[in-house]
Amino acid sequence: MADVNRGNRPLSPHLSIYRPQLTSITSILTRITGNALLISALLVVWWFLAAATSEEYFNVANGVITSWFGDLVMFFSVLGLWYHTLAGLRHLIWDNAIGLDLPTAYKMGYAVLIGSVVLTALTVVIL
Repeated sequence: MADVNRGNRPLSPHLSIYRPQLTSITSILTRITGNALLISALLVVWWFLAAATSEEYFNVANGVITSWFGDLVMFFSVLGLWYHTLAGLRHLIWDNAIGLDLPTAYKMGYAVLIGSVVLTALTVVIL
């Protein structure tokens, strides 16, 4: 059996030497926004169920959603929705084997980040 010295080598890729790329960060953010959208959708469903239940229960749910915390959650939900949508479109483009080279992938990553912020600002201003 070969004598393998595992004590002197870091795991690969080790967090202390690994430098995350834009494509990996945007991929992780896509997963995070997908899960966050599920939570915010449950909040909206709670609001609808409260409206169907009783006036008192609706006042509680409406008070939560229209509070400063609810406004903040809904703002970040809109940001997450736009980000997740644009990242999904980018993945649809990649599924057709378009834009897989590194410079194009980075341009599309920045387009997703900037586009989601711009579309969120437009949504908040218009609505």
